Amino acid sequence: MTIRGHRVILAADLAEIYGVQTRVLNQAVKRNPEKFPGDFVFQLTLEEAATVQRSRSQIVIMKRGLNIKYLPYAFTEHGAIMAANVLNSPRAVQMSVFVVRAFIRMRTALASTRELARKLAELERRIGGYDESIRTLFDAIRQLMAPSEPRPKRIGFRVEEKGPTYRVRRLRRAPSR
Repeated sequence: MTIRGHRVILAADLAEIYGVQTRVLNQAVKRNPEKFPGDFVFQLTLEEAATVQRSRSQIVIMKRGLNIKYLPYAFTEHGAIMAANVLNSPRAVQMSVFVVRAFIRMRTALASTRELARKLAELERRIGGYDESIRTLFDAIRQLMAPSEPRPKRIGFRVEEKGPTYRVRRLRRAPSR
């Protein structure tokens, strides 16, 4: 959802993703204010919270006791990643490791692309302006090195978990006579 021009996820939804209670997530934010600046997380106003509540429920008039006690937090993409680093649930730890590995792969791919571009420029300089077909080849290689159209972004965090293991009972055979 978009609030104040930022794509955000509410604390209750993020807590569910990380497998913790919402109050635990809120406590982590309050205990680590230096790790959650305003562009990572912000608290909704009463009007924003009411709008979000209405958009999540078909019932506009709340029942007694269901009024908004605490204004919810809204986490941006960077805030959600920081929350994974602060929390200690297995899913949050898994998410932190996933993000670090993604950055490592991205940096490796970028470094290899830069090295390839440098070598291509050096080769082109050495060959000079000999043949138009070689120049066409260099242009084709540069087009291959250019970033392609971005793929549609997958939203969310997918957890790969093993299914439950069941005990398989084997039938006992009757003794043969």
